[in-house]
Amino acid sequence: MKLENKIALVTGAGSGIGRAVAETFAQEGAHVVSVGRTRQKLDTAKQEAGEPGARIHPRALDVSDHTAAKALVASTVAQYGAIDILVNNAGVNVPRRALSELSTDDFDKVVQVNLNGAFYLVHEVLPIMRKRRDGVIINVSSIAGVRGSKLAGAAYAASKFGMAGLSKTLGLEEGENGIRSCLIYPGEVNTPILDSRPVVPDADQRARMLQPEDVAQAALLVAALHPRATIPELVISPTIQKFS
Repeated sequence: MKLENKIALVTGAGSGIGRAVAETFAQEGAHVVSVGRTRQKLDTAKQEAGEPGARIHPRALDVSDHTAAKALVASTVAQYGAIDILVNNAGVNVPRRALSELSTDDFDKVVQVNLNGAFYLVHEVLPIMRKRRDGVIINVSSIAGVRGSKLAGAAYAASKFGMAGLSKTLGLEEGENGIRSCLIYPGEVNTPILDSRPVVPDADQRARMLQPEDVAQAALLVAALHPRATIPELVISPTIQKFS
């Protein structure tokens, strides 16, 4: 198993990419603390994972709550002794995302979850990883974090560009401490966040997109690398989606 006895913390794990990452990591032997806002979704994901589900440990909380994020890291270390891998995947978007419609409340909501939530967990795990001089932090961004996107909207793009800055600076500052930071930029992925688009894709469109397990395999590649190697950035997109 590629991740045997590793301790991973995965956010947004109740559905979509986070759920696929949690299951894939558990299949590879990791103990995964799966984090999401809805306990029922987390429990269902654990149950439906089959045998690897025994290594998935759900925790319901909102990552945009700094106090809750701090308590999560502390309790995980108290129970398992370490955090080897952090996957910041929790993300939200809003239907009214064009600048002509975007409210300040919705902008704050998107940035608070997508960017601030990622920073809160990075902030809490870094001292633990520095002490051990080892750790992998995977930040699941978006192609909307590479270039602006009318489809994703200004708030989402701003949050993902911010995550890119966070992740790149993290790699620059903490590589000498044995901590590896990777940004994964997925193109269109068939996940529940699509339901918040102004025009929801149909089944045929969704079938041509990346599936959550595709991104999970990319995350596994990063997490399973030898500590001497790192992938600072990784773009993964549907074959039919143009990218240059």
